[in-house]
Amino acid sequence: MIRVSFFIKVITFFIVASLAYNYASAQKRNFHDFTVQTIDGKEFPLSKLKGKKVLVVNVASKCGLTPQYKQLQELYDKYGKGNFTVIGFPANNFREQEPGTNEEIKEFCTSNYGVTFPVMSKISVKGDSIAPVYKWLTTGSENGKSDAEVTWNFQKFMIDENGNWVGTVEPKTLPTDRVITDWIEKRKQ
Repeated sequence: MIRVSFFIKVITFFIVASLAYNYASAQKRNFHDFTVQTIDGKEFPLSKLKGKKVLVVNVASKCGLTPQYKQLQELYDKYGKGNFTVIGFPANNFREQEPGTNEEIKEFCTSNYGVTFPVMSKISVKGDSIAPVYKWLTTGSENGKSDAEVTWNFQKFMIDENGNWVGTVEPKTLPTDRVITDWIEKRKQ
């Protein structure tokens, strides 16, 4: 009986240790581990953003929420000189509301909304062709926090200075909403 009890304890220990190791391994990857492409086709390691809070937004130019580009730019103008930035990822996943090429998207953003915050190359934010960074953003087992499916254009993800997933904000919530500005203004703890 003692021998069986001992083996059960040993097996339990190894199972718990294995689960803890697997969980810790999943946590090793963060936002800064990804490299994406700018809208001009240049590689952009997100590790360049260490020390900054990042608001990640999937954007589209033919959506009812497209005017949020204005508020995203206002947010960037107000806080972008410090430890904060906005990154836009054009995506055509919702009713084909971002049909343009990277060049057309860049022209649209700059001429209509004066966008100066970083905009990346067009990607997929859901489905089988989801971009790796968005898979991380939307999958709790990868980001270590929560599953957060992208439900529409202009969904916002908050990333802390260390590249950790903080939370997500619904597409219809304006970028200048207090939930976002309070998070930006909160000092690193």
